[in-house]
Amino acid sequence: MASSRRAVPFQSTGADARRRLLLPAQAFRGTDRRPRLVSFQSPPRCHKMYVPGFGEGSPEKKAAISLQNFFNYVAVRIVLAQLESYNREAYVELKEFVSRNSVNDADNFCKNLIRESPRHKALAMRILEVRSAYMKNDFEWDNLKMLSFKMVDEANTKLMRDYVLETSHIEDDDKR
Repeated sequence: MASSRRAVPFQSTGADARRRLLLPAQAFRGTDRRPRLVSFQSPPRCHKMYVPGFGEGSPEKKAAISLQNFFNYVAVRIVLAQLESYNREAYVELKEFVSRNSVNDADNFCKNLIRESPRHKALAMRILEVRSAYMKNDFEWDNLKMLSFKMVDEANTKLMRDYVLETSHIEDDDKR
């Protein structure tokens, strides 16, 4: 029969994650008396990068706010295009409002538009509807992700290539 004082490795959760703590295996035995090797490891920590400087939010929240502002801009453009073809008077009113108020802050823009007049309130409601419908039904989220990956990779490659060419004093084939 094997000894009940068999030691098993245990991963430390302290600063030195490589150091292992040995615990007696008998503490982890079931009802059968067979000795078992037991290894407990702490759950993996988050593998994401910590990004300082965002306070309570996150980079994703900041991106979501930017996308909300962008969707508001798109909705205003869509509503203006619709109004131009069938309600010229409302088109002119909304165009004037847009020229006086920044579309960069979506919530502020819509809040001011709602309070402008009853006619503007109807335009604001239409913008809110279009913004929601565009975001949920028409925006190509998969395409956004693919384009973002592609653009970052291409920009990184170009910057690194330019740096290597600049620092290695190798003549580019185009310059010869």
